[in-house]
Amino acid sequence: MVNSRIAGEEHEGHAAQKGARLEDDPIDEVRDDQGEIIATAATIAVVAVGAAVFEAALLPGLALGVVAALAPRALPNIRTAMAPMFRSSVRGAYRFGQRTREMVAGAQEHVSDIVAEANAEDRSKAAAATNSNAPAA
Repeated sequence: MVNSRIAGEEHEGHAAQKGARLEDDPIDEVRDDQGEIIATAATIAVVAVGAAVFEAALLPGLALGVVAALAPRALPNIRTAMAPMFRSSVRGAYRFGQRTREMVAGAQEHVSDIVAEANAEDRSKAAAATNSNAPAA
């Protein structure tokens, strides 16, 4: 069968080499991938129905299993989709940190000013008290 198909492709003018494997066809790979997805979905559906019939408490574990089964396929897509959101989140956190530092620095300066004023008032009161307690000559 394989040899007759290869010979037929050579006859039709295609540049097929002898001994070329038919599994390398990208269309067949897509079909196999879709078949695998359908088989996985069918298996998950059957297990979900079985779990729902026997014990509804098994459904959360089943959902986690579905996520774990689909994660390797979805992870590259999720990573590319999440990259801009991650970058903007990091930028926002950095800006928030900068603003927080500025606010803290402003608050520290304000508190330092208040403390300096309080110290100046205490010194002036102490000086006034010293001057009033001094005997007049």
